[in-house]
Amino acid sequence: MAGEDLVELKFRLADGTDIGPSKYSPATTVASLKEKILAQWPKDKENCPKTTQDVKLINGGKILENNSTLADCTLLVGELPGGVITMHVVLRLPLSDKNS
Repeated sequence: MAGEDLVELKFRLADGTDIGPSKYSPATTVASLKEKILAQWPKDKENCPKTTQDVKLINGGKILENNSTLADCTLLVGELPGGVITMHVVLRLPLSDKNS
């Protein structure tokens, strides 16, 4: 959309490394952000998500829902215009079967 301000995001992984920053449209959904994270996930990391279901995004202490847009998510936090927003990435890894 013309005249639309892009949102600049970086994604902080559990070990403190970042993916990004990159700019996204406010209409971008959380689900599509998760797909981009999977595509850009560092290949040398030990724990790697297999699907978007393995990834949780957190912004302002809230877990973001897949169908939410960036416009929905960032307005809640009140970020400064023109600043880079850091979202935290948490992995939901499969539980190992301890009974066997």
